[in-house]
Amino acid sequence: MRPMVRVALVQEYTYAYGTISPVDGTLDWILAPKMDTVTMGAFLKHVSNRHPDEFILMVLDGAPCHRANHLCVPDRMSLVRLPAYSPELNPVEHLWDEMREKDFANRVFDSLGSAMAQAARGLKRLENSPHSVKRLAGWPWILRSF
Repeated sequence: MRPMVRVALVQEYTYAYGTISPVDGTLDWILAPKMDTVTMGAFLKHVSNRHPDEFILMVLDGAPCHRANHLCVPDRMSLVRLPAYSPELNPVEHLWDEMREKDFANRVFDSLGSAMAQAARGLKRLENSPHSVKRLAGWPWILRSF
């Protein structure tokens, strides 16, 4: 006979915002408690502030906070939205795959804070390794467009 055990399932969320440059492997990221228009606007400002002398062309998927009419986009930035249901066209998706494989595989965390700390370590590792990021995102057809 299989024993019966009560389970209290708790779901907590945090969100990783990230953008990568396929040309030089630069990674910009934040971890945030929400995926909403205000936080997306803050992330865009964060990226713009980190690259004050550059014009930024950012490719986005169709998440609601990416396409909100009142999203504050910095002056030196333009957003390009991918077609619906086409994550294979977005190089940053490979960054998340890399983190799932290298930083989260077969791991159990005691708390959301522990998982966030692990995500921050993984993102910092990749940020400090532009060659690895470029390898993930520097697809030939993207690099030819520059």
